[in-house]
Amino acid sequence: MDNGIQTKLLRHDEEENEGDLKERVWAESKKIWRVALPGVISRVCAFGTIVVTQSFIGHISDMDLAAYALVQTLSVRFVNGILLGMSSATETLCGQAFGAGQHHMMGIYLQRSWIVDFFTLTVLLPIFIFATQLYRLIGEDEDIAVAGGYVSLWFIPFVYNFVFSLTIQMFLQAQLKNMVIAWLSIFQFGIHIPLSWLLVYKLGYGLPGAMIALSTSSWFLVIGEFIYIFGGWCPLSWKGFTVAAFKDLVPVVKLSIASGVMVCLELWYNAVLVLLAGYMANAEVAISAFSICLNINAWEFMISLGFLGSAVVRVANELGRGNAKATKFSIKVLLGTSIAIGTFFFVLCLIFGKKIAYFFTDDERVADTVEDLSLLLSFSVLLNSIYPVLSGVAVGAGMQGTVAIINLVCYYVIGIPVGALLGYLTDLQVKGIWLGMIGGVITQTIALIYLTWRTDWDDQVKKAGERLNRFYVKSSDESEQLSN
Repeated sequence: MDNGIQTKLLRHDEEENEGDLKERVWAESKKIWRVALPGVISRVCAFGTIVVTQSFIGHISDMDLAAYALVQTLSVRFVNGILLGMSSATETLCGQAFGAGQHHMMGIYLQRSWIVDFFTLTVLLPIFIFATQLYRLIGEDEDIAVAGGYVSLWFIPFVYNFVFSLTIQMFLQAQLKNMVIAWLSIFQFGIHIPLSWLLVYKLGYGLPGAMIALSTSSWFLVIGEFIYIFGGWCPLSWKGFTVAAFKDLVPVVKLSIASGVMVCLELWYNAVLVLLAGYMANAEVAISAFSICLNINAWEFMISLGFLGSAVVRVANELGRGNAKATKFSIKVLLGTSIAIGTFFFVLCLIFGKKIAYFFTDDERVADTVEDLSLLLSFSVLLNSIYPVLSGVAVGAGMQGTVAIINLVCYYVIGIPVGALLGYLTDLQVKGIWLGMIGGVITQTIALIYLTWRTDWDDQVKKAGERLNRFYVKSSDESEQLSN
């Protein structure tokens, strides 16, 4: 009798725990999607404007397509990597500040990020001004180098939107208000397509028309973000412009540099691979095909970045609250959700293969090369569902420096050398370069899994508290004024 009662009690406890687990997963999933969904929408739409511009340019001429691909993959991704990485410091600080209830400091961090990022981008401007000379220096084909230099000048007004759009998105995301960015991004993408058609085909402006449409639609997004913040929809986190933003910039710069290195090593990885493709016999076809596949991969990667952002916010918030157990549970739910989505897109890439290329070009040679890369593209898409989430976990915990070292070794010691060897010493050509890229990503994924597994999250809670105290104590006078 006693054994029967005990068995029933155990079964009841198991059912209750199972019910609690389902409720916990559902509750955590809602928190994740609250951040991830707007992030996914905004990033897919924002990057979609770049992809759509490439599509319009690709139907103008093959040389313009190769030039645009070169500039977008090398120069723009280079700058975007630096600013995105430096802006992730804002994501870490704002996320932990929000979790700790220090809302009034978030606006100061946003303004500090504008100062640091604007100065950084201005210093990097010669990359666009002297692009032709730079491409000649690294050995690119003369015609592509000249065309790329012309295209790069049109990118200058576009890249300055990164200073504000990236940081504001992280500022709003940290306080769970980024749905407004999703709607603004949908509007941006919605006006970009007809605006591109009008300027490129209807008015006959060609390449300049496509670039004007890209810059115009991107700044619509930034203006909308300014209106939202300055219009009073962030009363707790935005208290207006303040001289406090110019104080204590050194700690922000240090964290920004660590963040910048971490992200740059990842984004520049693809740029170096495109550079390798440009040294092959038929450089125009190689660059175009490789860039098309990279942009498809990067477009899907925008979904993964949505989960990366969600991982940053969830981990930073829970560490700021001092809850290590909730942090670990959130990581598990994040990975499970992201992998399921990655598997879906893995299958889609396998199914469509060559058909994808015709969205960007009419050149049969480029389409055939894209078809050869479609299987490898599918596996890259699948890997996108794992390592960005783990990178987001590291950013949320402030471990950017460690991830930077992992990226350096996996990408530049393993991935690029292997890709170069396979691409130039075998008959694999572009496919060999992509195989090297996948090898680096697989190694990075394994390293990040190990890092996450070995992390003492109770210790990370302590470090988060110390980090918050270190930043807030320095600005205590300004904090009291703003809170009053």
